[in-house]
Formats: sequence, C-alpha cells, structure tokens
Amino acid sequence: MKISVIYYSMTGSVFHLAKTVAQGAEEVGAEVRLRRVADLLPLEVVESNEHIKKGLEMQQDVPVATLEDLTWADGIAFGSPTRYGNMTAQLKNFLDQTGPLWAEGKLAGKAAGFFTGAATMHGGHESTILTMSTFAYHHGMIIVPTGYLIPAIHGTTTGGSPYGPSELGNKSELSDDERSIALFLGRRLAEVAGKLAQ
Repeated sequence: MKISVIYYSMTGSVFHLAKTVAQGAEEVGAEVRLRRVADLLPLEVVESNEHIKKGLEMQQDVPVATLEDLTWADGIAFGSPTRYGNMTAQLKNFLDQTGPLWAEGKLAGKAAGFFTGAATMHGGHESTILTMSTFAYHHGMIIVPTGYLIPAIHGTTTGGSPYGPSELGNKSELSDDERSIALFLGRRLAEVAGKLAQ
C-alpha cells in the first residue's frame, strides 16, 4: 500500500504530526511519501518572524507536493494548522489545483485522513478537520477518522479527537497522547487503504 502525507506547517508543529502519521503508516508496511505544500508567505514576513523562519528551515528537505503524489497513493493524509476554524490558504491553494483529477475521478475510492493543530484548546481542532474533509467528499474519497478506537482519544488533555490527530500549543514536541493518536491514524489509514486497493 502507498500513502502520501500532504501537509502545510508554518512553525513546524504540524510538521511533527505529519512525520508521526507517516511513521505510523510505515509501521504497518506502507510505502510513504511525506510532502509539504508550497508556501505563499511573502519573503519579508518570513524574514521578520524568527518562529516562522525556523519552522520553514526545518522543513526545507521535505519535497514540495505535486498532484502526482495524490494519484500515486492508495491513501492520503492531509494536514494543516487551523486558520479561524479552517485550513490554511497554502493547503487550500494546493487542493484547489485538483480540478483535473476531480473531472476524471482520479481520487475516487482512495482513503483520506486529516490532522491539524491549534494554539488553544478550542481554537478549531475539530472544525478544521471537518472543513478539510469536504474536499474528500467532492472527490468521492473514503474518509478514515480515528474514532474512539484507542485509549488516548478518551483522555487527552492536549490534542486529538475522534475526527483525527491534532496538536495543541505550537510545541517543539508532541505530547504522548498526540503522538499515539497520530501513529494510530497513520496505521489505520494504511490498513484501510490497503483493503480498498485490493
């Protein structure tokens, strides 16, 4: 099975989630592509903010996503920080380029999972995943949530929900719960994608 993890991360927090989702998929034997979407921030904004500059520098070796990364995969995990309860413009810009794939049904039947991050507990963790998921509905993809299938979902005081993994607080490391939920999504997405691809 082949899994693409497509994400945007400005300061690196969602990047940590993306790597962990990818690791979970690899643990069950998936071939994984980790890809970041192109950044749209003006250079002067990046240069004037040390957190953004450092976050983007840590991801400079991650290849930029292409539409071929979507068609190649049996399952795709999409990740973005929340922006007012929605995905970032960077991820939306990438998804808006998938019209030709939609017209030919190229993503129909593929598994899709979602992950996010927010600086505050009620800053849009669930709504961001829900707004990202409408993309999958339009393409006829099969949405794979985390559900309440692991103990961490029941007791997390940081990130993570039945909708998918999330990260709370823009930290340099994930909490134990955030990490276990992200690993779980990677494993579950790969397993479901493998069954759908048979």
